[in-house]
Amino acid sequence: MKGLTLKHLRYFEALSRHRHFGHAAEACAISQPALSVQMKELEALLGAPLIERGPRKVGLSPLGEALAERARDILGAVDELDDLVRASHEPLAGRLRIGVIPTAAPYLLPRLIRELTDRYANLDPRPREAVTRTLIEDLREGRLDLAIVALPVSEVTLHEEPLFDEEFMLVRSQADADDPIPNPETLREMRLLLLEEGHCFRDQALSFCQLSSSLPRDLMEGSSLSTLVQMVSAGIGVTLIPEMAVPVETRSACVSVARLPPPRPKRTIGMIWRKTTPLAGQFERIAQITRGIWECGDDQPAAQSPDSGAANILSPNGTT
Repeated sequence: MKGLTLKHLRYFEALSRHRHFGHAAEACAISQPALSVQMKELEALLGAPLIERGPRKVGLSPLGEALAERARDILGAVDELDDLVRASHEPLAGRLRIGVIPTAAPYLLPRLIRELTDRYANLDPRPREAVTRTLIEDLREGRLDLAIVALPVSEVTLHEEPLFDEEFMLVRSQADADDPIPNPETLREMRLLLLEEGHCFRDQALSFCQLSSSLPRDLMEGSSLSTLVQMVSAGIGVTLIPEMAVPVETRSACVSVARLPPPRPKRTIGMIWRKTTPLAGQFERIAQITRGIWECGDDQPAAQSPDSGAANILSPNGTT
């Protein structure tokens, strides 16, 4: 169609996704009036209304809904064409949009970005932290190149590359450090602090304790692992955190950390990307780099004594 550009489609796709002119303009890095002008121009080119403007939220006409779906397909194909060109160059260069779940991002992402920029001088990593559901949607719709999540995700369009397994660690008050380590049945009777709904780590912790997420009980929630650990430090309850989080989150908290008795709960951290991407070979190398970072474990601290005010990492029998 004469006059129709990819810019029109990108702006319209952002508006269809956010259903808000201000949020869509921010995502596109343009002003709201400029976005409005572009949308009016698109409607004039098509000769039909696409947008139903409301006081608080934007709606789409039937044609607008159909165009939004087609625009996502077109933009995805264009992005993959760009990836095809990038795949022909060695080493990997250009923009790399990486998504990471919140229970891994603070502990893994800084070392990964440092390693990637050291190896690939012309690489421009663009990290984003979000829950698994959001990362999968962004991958499917081409807003991310790859993501680090807990596996499996069981999405037919996405390739899953396992990276490593890590255990769940029990965090409790230092006053309880010499108590027997609770089993799942005992944990169900304790005040368990968990992440708020939407985090896959919450669901995994509930599964280990054999608890339903809808079961009303003496449960407290937090928005981050840091919040949970600090609440434990204040004597409010106990929590579970992934192994990679222990050095960072317990550094300034008066808590003890213990490995749970067998069978110990664990999760598999993996990398996912679209099966159709031409950059699969480069992503496999990035996956190998990530495995090396975990295996190196150069940021892991030595066990602290109980009177040091830091975490005391215990074995399942309660000894250091």
